[in-house]
Amino acid sequence: MADATTQERPIFLFSMPAGRGERRFACAAMAACTLAFLVLAPLAKLPLTPLPAFIAIYQSAQLISDLITAIFLFGQRHLSRANALGVLAGGYLFAALMSTVHALTFPGLFSPAGLLGAGPQTTAWLYMFWHGGFPLFVVAYAAYEPAEHPPHAGAAAILGMAGLALAAACGLALLAILGQHDLPALMNGNRYTSVMIAVVSGVWLLNLIALVALSRRRPYCVMDLWLIVAMYGFLFDIALSAMLNAGRYDLGFYAGRIFGFLAASLVLVVLLVENSALYLQLVKSRESDRAKAAELERLSTLDPLTGIANRRAFELALDQEWRRMMRHKTALSLLMIDVDFFKRFNDAYGHVAGDRCLRAVAQVLAGRARRAGEMAARYGGEEFAVLLPQVDIADAVMLAELTCASVREQNIPHEGSTVAPCVTISIGVASIADLPLFAAALCREGAISGATVFVEIADHALYRAKMAGRNRVVAAGKDDMVAPPTAPIIATPSAA
Repeated sequence: MADATTQERPIFLFSMPAGRGERRFACAAMAACTLAFLVLAPLAKLPLTPLPAFIAIYQSAQLISDLITAIFLFGQRHLSRANALGVLAGGYLFAALMSTVHALTFPGLFSPAGLLGAGPQTTAWLYMFWHGGFPLFVVAYAAYEPAEHPPHAGAAAILGMAGLALAAACGLALLAILGQHDLPALMNGNRYTSVMIAVVSGVWLLNLIALVALSRRRPYCVMDLWLIVAMYGFLFDIALSAMLNAGRYDLGFYAGRIFGFLAASLVLVVLLVENSALYLQLVKSRESDRAKAAELERLSTLDPLTGIANRRAFELALDQEWRRMMRHKTALSLLMIDVDFFKRFNDAYGHVAGDRCLRAVAQVLAGRARRAGEMAARYGGEEFAVLLPQVDIADAVMLAELTCASVREQNIPHEGSTVAPCVTISIGVASIADLPLFAAALCREGAISGATVFVEIADHALYRAKMAGRNRVVAAGKDDMVAPPTAPIIATPSAA
């Protein structure tokens, strides 16, 4: 037997298959990126006004987007125990850290030469390490099987991957800062050197390898699909901002970074949108479960044959009304009802006709018990009960007599009856109006609840009605209430 946890595994974006609509939307996004690139590429070297504030805005937005994405993915890694998500989260954390150092060291942003002891080559190499390191994390993510869920400790794996990303970012940042004099020169002022093209081509190739590795993961899940779109956008980012342009602050420089920000934010947007959809689905599922539970509860208290309350519902209502009667010292009455000579009816007309007869009687009872708190229930077999809160004995007897008359008016033929040519009923009535005297008398030293004895009294009154000739109402008197339950009950017959 499969483990319940595997059968009820939560749905995550890396395990949700990408639908046809999502694939079409992804293809449309890639087509839009391609069109924009083809329009901008010939103009990449067009010089524009230097705006260091653009770098501050771009890098801040990039940092926030990458950091939120990393936290989001680490959270899903913790819940799903999928190491692939942990690796991808580490990649986004690495990108967030590298973009922070890149902004701090960018010349002319916070200081003329940049902070942290940066030199003229520092930011260029940080850009290469940044855009060359992230695709390595993506390749590692793609190396995992889509359905792989190793039972590794979530917290330890997350801390380990976060530590790896931090160590990689710190190491590469130190290399770009402290080892800047040992690295080949990529910048000549704000212009690129010939070495820049060779280095950035290698970075571009790493992103292409990551894109190919992702495309080989079949079938695509939602995460894979939009990572492919993101890596596709990074190719245009690098091409515009470091390959086809001439240097800083030209059209390619600005356009490439906009491409990069949109590509980096794409996964976060998809995570937010898809998780919102999953949350909405969860809310709908919860509401559906509540409705099903309510319906199940209703069915569990409903008699399937007659459509009125069953014995379980009656006993729950009786216990509740008994407690309310004890608390507020109000009246409570009970009718116990039996269909006269029902066995003979079944023998003469068959069980199908017997079921119709019971349904007809049940509808009469339900029609009489209409006030708040009143309940008509099938007690068992051909026996019924009607609970009447805040009804005294006189009104209860009157209602019982009207009920007897209503059943006779149904004019259901009954040749086996010795009291009438049609189906009739007998009713026993019990009522409590004075407390605590009656309630104390109904409790057999705590062994049986007063509500149980109350039913016994009404049932005994029903027995007296049947012994008196059926087709009538017998009410238990006040003296019967205060007498011990085992004592003979003096009934007051009332012919219906």
